[in-house]
Amino acid sequence: MTEPKSITYADILAAAEELKGEVEYTPMRMSRTLSSITGAEIWIKFENLQFTAAFKERGALNKLKSLTDAEKKAGVVAMSAGNHAQGVAYHAQRLGIPATIVMPKSTPFVKVEHTRNYGARVILHGDMLTESDAYARELEKKEGLTFIHPYDDTKVVAGQGTIAIEMLEQQPDLEYLIVPVGGAGLIGGMAVAAKHINPNIKIVGVEPSMYPSLTAEMRGEEAKVGGATIAEGIAVKKVGQLGADICRELMEEVVLVEEEHLERAITLLTTVEKTVAEGAGAAGLAALLAYPSKFAGRRVGLVVCGGNIDTRLLASVLTRSLVREKRLSSIRIVGGDNPGLLAEVSRIIGDGGANIIEVAHNRIALDVPAKGAEFDILIETRDAQHTQDIVDSLSRAGFPPRNHN
Repeated sequence: MTEPKSITYADILAAAEELKGEVEYTPMRMSRTLSSITGAEIWIKFENLQFTAAFKERGALNKLKSLTDAEKKAGVVAMSAGNHAQGVAYHAQRLGIPATIVMPKSTPFVKVEHTRNYGARVILHGDMLTESDAYARELEKKEGLTFIHPYDDTKVVAGQGTIAIEMLEQQPDLEYLIVPVGGAGLIGGMAVAAKHINPNIKIVGVEPSMYPSLTAEMRGEEAKVGGATIAEGIAVKKVGQLGADICRELMEEVVLVEEEHLERAITLLTTVEKTVAEGAGAAGLAALLAYPSKFAGRRVGLVVCGGNIDTRLLASVLTRSLVREKRLSSIRIVGGDNPGLLAEVSRIIGDGGANIIEVAHNRIALDVPAKGAEFDILIETRDAQHTQDIVDSLSRAGFPPRNHN
């Protein structure tokens, strides 16, 4: 297969040599449980185990090491929603290179704090990456810095491509690589490496449905993007030209996933694989959940490309999954405001093996008799059937829930 002229397999091999011993050669393991759930044989590359918890430091370090001594002394500037920022900041600090990072104002706090902790000067500017990019370019000219692009740079893309070399060393028989797409640097580098090693391997990109940038690029359309996706790391308005050109030649297709699939993927990686993934990092698994028939029976490689998710957001995702699975349910009971009623309801719920999380007692609801009261009770159960069993027991005892969800 002909390689795109912009970047070659030799470039990626050279990057692998540069990175040796300076970034993690991350593990890749087959997930029996996720394979059973999706119907594909799933192999997971844990790039969230890099020191900065994301793959981005591969490309960042490869670019930093290519700078001249004068460029290193003057310093670098980058724009990023987080993971590229941390990769640049961490390795610039290691190499003694001053780093300035421009981040959108909406960047999760954990990513901002980590970037500062790596010694970089952090500037929050703009609501979108495009605005941060424009300001970083101003600083580049004003202060004589070298701009380190997060994805539209041959050295960066070559660095990201080293992931595919490792994956095919660890499992040579992979039939598909499913790769999250933001600016298309990761999928671009991985596609060049993987197709060189095995021309028959299929490359599939994944985007959040709110940010179908590569999808639009492949159709020759203007991307219609926007919205608060949980996969903010790949919420890019326009893909890089370098990655887009490679994808036109080497990628089989790009698919879109909804927020529900991303949330479920984060939950499964946490509960099944016991690993933390941010929204972008879980996008590959989300694609398998959204399109199981596309990959049924195939040997599929996924990249958990990042694990920098805000802890409060992770807690919310996991709690929402309990609601979605009916393991957390709110039931409303209306009855007389007399002593012992709540105790009796609690006994029935407890005898049924459910746990009461909280109770809200309302005496002034106008749709309840003046001498009555309503109770909103949040219960934890094993599953949807267990919840229904509790509802049935309450109904038989004369306390039929008015509604439950």
